[in-house]
Amino acid sequence: MRLKDKVAIVTGAGSGFGEAIARRFAKEGAKLVVNDIQPRGGERVAGELGAAAVYVQADVTRGADWARLVHAATAKFGKLDIVVNNAGWTHRKKPVLETTEAEFDRVYATNVKSVFLSVLYALPAFLEQGGGCFVNIASTAGVRPRPGLAVYNSSKAAVILMSKSLAGELGPRKVRINCVNPVFSAVTGLSAEFAGGALTDEVKAQYLATIPLGRFSTPLDVANACLYLASDEASFISGTCIEVDGARSV
Repeated sequence: MRLKDKVAIVTGAGSGFGEAIARRFAKEGAKLVVNDIQPRGGERVAGELGAAAVYVQADVTRGADWARLVHAATAKFGKLDIVVNNAGWTHRKKPVLETTEAEFDRVYATNVKSVFLSVLYALPAFLEQGGGCFVNIASTAGVRPRPGLAVYNSSKAAVILMSKSLAGELGPRKVRINCVNPVFSAVTGLSAEFAGGALTDEVKAQYLATIPLGRFSTPLDVANACLYLASDEASFISGTCIEVDGARSV
C-alpha cells in the first residue's frame, strides 16, 4: 500500500476531484481528514471511508479553520504527512469587464490564499516530524489560459508559481510541494461555470476538440496523479507540475 501509515488532509473532498483523491488515498492505506465547507458531501465521504477518516467542516480561506484542520489530523491520527489543496472556486466565464471585485476576491481567497494558509498552519507539523508533502490542484488554465476566465486563470498561475517558489525554499527542510494541473472535466461542480452556462453537447464538443487524447479529465485521473506525488515513489520530485490534460497544454 503506497500510503500506508500516512496521514493526509484533503480539502474540498465532499465531491468531484477531492472525493476521488480521498478515496484513492484511503485505498492505499492513508488516514484522512476529509474537509469540505458543505457538511453533506464531506460527512458522506468520511462516513463511507470508516475509521480511517474524519470529517472536519472548514473554510479554507480562514486561518483559524486551517488551525482546526491540522489539529484534527494530529489529535486523531498523531501526525500529518500530506496536505492536498483541492478546494477551489471560479467566476462564470465572461468578459473581464463583467467580472466583479467581489468575484475577484473570492477566487483569490479560495484558490490562492488557501494554499498560503495551508503552509502557515501545516508546515510546523511537517517540520516537527522531519518533512512532509503538499499537493496543490492548480489547472491547465494556469499555463494555457482560455478567454473569459482571466481572474481564475491568473489565480491558478499564482498557485503554480507559489508552489515552485516554496519547493525551492522548503526543500532543505525536507518538505516537497508539487502541482497537478487538470484539464476541463465535464463532471465537476464547476464545469458549467467554466463553460459560461449550460454544459450542452455542443459546448462539450468544443472543449473536447482542444484535447488531443480525445476525452476529458476524470476525478480518477487526477487522484492517480496526486497519489504518485504524495507517495514515496516521488520522494525526489518537488517543484513540478503534472498536466493531467491529454496533451492540451502541449
